[in-house]
Amino acid sequence: MTRASVERYEIEAFLTLAEELHFGRTAERLRVSTAHISKTIKKMERQVGVPLFERTSRKVALTPVGSLLREQLRPAYDQVQQSVQNAKDVGRGIRGVLRVGYFSSAGGRFMLEVSETFHARYPDCTVQIRELQLSDGAFRLRGGGVDLQICGFPMEEPDMTIGPALYREAKMLAVPARHPFARRPSLSLEDLAHVKMVQNPPELPAYFDEFHHPRRTPSGRPIEPGPTAATFPEILALVGAGKGVYLTTEQATQFYLRPDVNYVPVLDAPPLEFGLGWLTTGHTHRIQAFVQAANDTRDALTGR
Repeated sequence: MTRASVERYEIEAFLTLAEELHFGRTAERLRVSTAHISKTIKKMERQVGVPLFERTSRKVALTPVGSLLREQLRPAYDQVQQSVQNAKDVGRGIRGVLRVGYFSSAGGRFMLEVSETFHARYPDCTVQIRELQLSDGAFRLRGGGVDLQICGFPMEEPDMTIGPALYREAKMLAVPARHPFARRPSLSLEDLAHVKMVQNPPELPAYFDEFHHPRRTPSGRPIEPGPTAATFPEILALVGAGKGVYLTTEQATQFYLRPDVNYVPVLDAPPLEFGLGWLTTGHTHRIQAFVQAANDTRDALTGR
């Protein structure tokens, strides 16, 4: 099958059927007849030389060749569609709606400042700031709930593009107010061998969790795992109840003060850096303009 032999509508029909696995629903989505979809798929199969779908009276399923074709076509098709949308955006200027996700109060405050800079430049584009939870991970991004989001580094997802660091925060250990650590002026990562560590939700990437919430101290001593929580308020509730400690950042002393929790600096822990991330196939001129506004806001705040 040569590139010139496949029309755009054939690719669209194939990818839609590969998603729906139902000729009727595919025809409804594309607003054509079921017979037209069937004819289009048969034409592609003749060009390929083998079946792309297995058809029975009960189900439609991709063949191995069909699965391979879908995996190779989908990213390229999405990129073409996005390129067309980008061209439309340039022709109309930056307008529409941009949905930005953030974690934590500090992230929300920074995104509001970026949004003000962005809106001053592009008044026809509305920015919607949406709070995310730790358990969301990149799900809301991949599910289409947000267009880009604040990410904690390291972030090494193959389908995402990550912008430069926008701000960083020093590490602090949240400890029960009555714990002996609460009276210390500072701590080290080696001190974690003597406590239980409240665990992040499993949706967080394992490499991120290990980098910021290690299972062993630098000398190799194990850090005992404590209970798991899905949100930061849940984490602090567990800490306040004496169920464990948690490595957080300095923003907690501004936004999450509790009488039953103290925050102690951990001097040898790596800081947590934050930047914007978005799906590589979802890049738009709106996103590019917002990232530039974020970089400019960072430079203004730091005096660069």
